[in-house]
Amino acid sequence: MSTDNTVEAALGALRQAISGLENAVDMRFEAQRESAEVEGEVKRVHADRARLAQELDQSEFRANRLEEVNREVSRRLVTAMETIRAVLDR
Repeated sequence: MSTDNTVEAALGALRQAISGLENAVDMRFEAQRESAEVEGEVKRVHADRARLAQELDQSEFRANRLEEVNREVSRRLVTAMETIRAVLDR
């Protein structure tokens, strides 16, 4: 094998190695980009979950408060009906 053939073979191998390295770097960058997108989506999901949990807590508080008010209104209605019956019975 002549020196020219040896150099050409070495250059071909070097080109293949560089091409493989470029492909590996491109794949790594793509994986990192996808990873960053996934991390961003996870953060958005956590933020949504926190917001929904807060809204649920507020809704539960409001429901409890409405239940208390409902009981009080019901109690007052019973008292008013009893008072009206007492007046009508006189």
